[in-house]
Amino acid sequence: MRVNQEKVKHLKNAVIQTHELTKSFPGGVVGVSSLNLQVPRGSVYGLIGRNGAGKTTAIRLLMGLLLPDRGSARVLGRDFRTSPRALRARVGYVSQSQQLPAWMTLNELFRYAAHFYDRWDSDFARDRARAWGLGEDRRVGEFSSGEQRKAAILLALAPRPEVVILDEPGAGLDPVARRELIDALVECIARGDGASILFSTHIISDIERVADQVGVIDRGRMVASGPLEELQSRVRRIQLIFPGETPPEGFTVPGALRVEVTGPVFTAVTQFYDPAVIEALRQEAGVRVQVFPVGLEDIFLELIGHINRGDSLSPVSDPIDNARELKTEKL
Repeated sequence: MRVNQEKVKHLKNAVIQTHELTKSFPGGVVGVSSLNLQVPRGSVYGLIGRNGAGKTTAIRLLMGLLLPDRGSARVLGRDFRTSPRALRARVGYVSQSQQLPAWMTLNELFRYAAHFYDRWDSDFARDRARAWGLGEDRRVGEFSSGEQRKAAILLALAPRPEVVILDEPGAGLDPVARRELIDALVECIARGDGASILFSTHIISDIERVADQVGVIDRGRMVASGPLEELQSRVRRIQLIFPGETPPEGFTVPGALRVEVTGPVFTAVTQFYDPAVIEALRQEAGVRVQVFPVGLEDIFLELIGHINRGDSLSPVSDPIDNARELKTEKL
């Protein structure tokens, strides 16, 4: 069997990895189903999906807060449930509904947390708290929900972690505060710690501004995954105008997510765009071809809409890898 050497290298380099991860809840509710996720070392990975798509369940399984029905979840090569304290100290985590001790001042909370981490960066914590307008002498219980969110994120970043896992970090934050959060993530990377970041969100603009890797999850399954730039380069809207009254019977393009036919006009959004195939179509007598880029928000909507229409993606876990295999496929 032919082995994809790049994929093997990618898996070995993953700081976060799940394999066939599955979790269901009472009543037949599926949290995640055969989820395969790999976060390369040094990357910023955005896990995107609608509310209820399975993002929080996947992260709670990674953090050892839930037991999987089957499959595995590893952070820095270990099951987090059985990881030693030294490894846990290398991971920063903010849950979707983080609860902080309301009776502590922020300064007291910083001093308390510092005891658990050998690499706690007091200067970063204080400087960022001032930049975010968080009074260190105020009790955390007096903070607004957005301010508490910022404090929780500071607690995750101040230990200079090797891996940062954030579940909906922008939840409850206004656009200005979300931008400040993104700036903090960029600063965390720029500090030279080599931090790898996984964050879940349903806000497309957050993904576009900071992520270099992306995973699209829906109904607990991975719909697409891989480098953001590659995903954006693979998905295109293609319009073909045929010389006859209608396109040839049975005509399609590889990886079509959605097809519309109006008279001689054939329009498709494809996840396996191949310039060589399009160029071959242009050589056909009388066929006019136009190719349009598709923004990330539209890519997300097309992928999710494809699943909701009952269609199948092949393979669901990694259609970007599949695109490489289909590159030479002819229409």
